[in-house]
This record gives sequence, C-alpha cells and structure tokens, in this order.
Amino acid sequence: MKLTAKGRYAVTAMLDLAVHAHDGPITLADISSRQGISLSYLEQLFAKLRRNKIVASVRGPGGGYRLSRDSGDICIAEIVDSVDENVDATRCEGRADCQQGEVCLTHELWSDLSEQIHEFLSSIDLASILEKREVQQIAARQDAIQDERLRMQANEM
Repeated sequence: MKLTAKGRYAVTAMLDLAVHAHDGPITLADISSRQGISLSYLEQLFAKLRRNKIVASVRGPGGGYRLSRDSGDICIAEIVDSVDENVDATRCEGRADCQQGEVCLTHELWSDLSEQIHEFLSSIDLASILEKREVQQIAARQDAIQDERLRMQANEM
C-alpha cells in the first residue's frame, strides 16, 4: 500500500509547519524551499487544510500559516483525509463492484488493510513525529541549507 503524492506532500508540509511553529506564521514559500514542493501545489493543499480547519492563515506582512491547534491534537489520518486522499488498498477504489459488477475475491482483505492503515495513521499525531531525533536532525539540516541559500541570495544583491 502506498499513499499518493498529495497525501505525502500534505503530511510533509504539515510537519514542516509544526517544526517551525515557534517561529510564528510560516510562508508557503519557506515550506516550498525547505521541502522541494512546488508553491502552486502547496497553495492547493493548504486551501483544503484551511477549509478543514487544520491550519489557519495569517494575513499581512509577516503572515503565513500556522497550525490551528496543538500538534499533539492533529493526527496524520486527519491530514490525509483533509486533502481528499483515500487510503484504499483495494484496486476497486472502494466500490463493492470491482469485477463486472461483483465483489472481487480479495476485496474484503484489501478493504480490511485500508481500514488498518487508516487506524494506524489515526494513532500518530504531528507531535509524536516531532519527538523523533531523526526528524529533528533532518529539520536542522533543512534549516541550515535554507539559511545558506538566503545568505547567497543576499550576497548577490
């Protein structure tokens, strides 16, 4: 079972937002720079995240996005669900008529797997991911790379 890019990118962007929550509102340009996700794609994802009240937008100078609630209160399944991703391991796209109008032989097996994946993702929140040392190290590396890019851009001016 594999999530689509939309779900993975949404989770990555939300984790970036959670890592930098102490910095105030975070721009999508900053997330784009650190995570290598196109700005236009992030705009689409964050429109859905905002509609589902997972993030809040802050307007004006110094604006951007912030988590709408504590990172411990936002589970991964909620993020994936909010961008219209369906964690469906069946090949029938959730329909019970996957074989010429009939249920296929393995439909229940794959349907059960999809439910297990959703339950698993429901049990993990952003805060628990942030606690992992590897995640903290990766975030620090990404921040250092972004800082270096900004220094190089400033020197070019």
